[in-house]
Amino acid sequence: MRSLVISLLCAASVFASDIESRVTNGYADSNGVKIHYASLGHGPLIIMIHGFPDFWYTWRDQMEALSDKFQCVAIDQRGYNLSDKPKGVENYDVKYLVGDVAAVIKSLGQSKAIIVGHDWGGMVAWQFALNLPQMTDRLIILNLPHPRGLAHELATDPNQQKASAYARAFQTPEGSKGWTPERLAFWVKDPAAKEKYIEAFKRSDIEAMLNYYKANYPREPYTDYPADAPVVKTQMPVLEFHGLKDTALLAPALNNTWEWMGKDYTLVTIPDAGHFVQQDASDLVSRTMRAWLLR
Repeated sequence: MRSLVISLLCAASVFASDIESRVTNGYADSNGVKIHYASLGHGPLIIMIHGFPDFWYTWRDQMEALSDKFQCVAIDQRGYNLSDKPKGVENYDVKYLVGDVAAVIKSLGQSKAIIVGHDWGGMVAWQFALNLPQMTDRLIILNLPHPRGLAHELATDPNQQKASAYARAFQTPEGSKGWTPERLAFWVKDPAAKEKYIEAFKRSDIEAMLNYYKANYPREPYTDYPADAPVVKTQMPVLEFHGLKDTALLAPALNNTWEWMGKDYTLVTIPDAGHFVQQDASDLVSRTMRAWLLR
């Protein structure tokens, strides 16, 4: 029995490492910007959106775990890897990032999808769900607090203000200095995966990556949402993960998220995971996503 278990684990490892040869690659036209995606499996459509600094490959474990029941489509956001890299900060406004996701869904012949996003992909996912609820079946967010929660913490919490110093640096003209593909892959723990990341970052544009911060991240002086500001609530079930060792996006920003939900909301906090929770706690994230989607 022990040898059988070891054999199965080894087979699963080989299977996972070979995902690049098994995905179907495609491109969507988003008003003239080419958006690359990798697709695996068949069934209801899931769109997976990465953050900074990352690319579609970050979702490899979740794609493996879900592709027997779902069509898992992981995109390269504009500026990254095989997608186009338009020049100009204005081309990275969140409205265009949301439009890229919509373009991928439409290019696949669908009218809606389950939306999954991490980090900047989480911000795009929140905005997609709030602005295009008719195209959002369900929403899964990883380590990106609701926009209201993050705005509140930036306006009121010195700890979050300190934690966001990197974002302020990225908004300056000097922010891109010293960022090599190797440095961008600093967070990738697996040596084989790190090589893939370095190659992807060689195909990416660091200025485009930082344009996400320049175009969309709040700037000083930070301001909270007015108390009487209308609340646009989500219209679909939401599952949210947060690795509590995240040093950039602190857990207090999760407070009161439930007040902005119009449907059921499930929050999973993972004490031993950091910002890249989909890899730090891959098995737990994958199993929880599967159980929640198939409930």
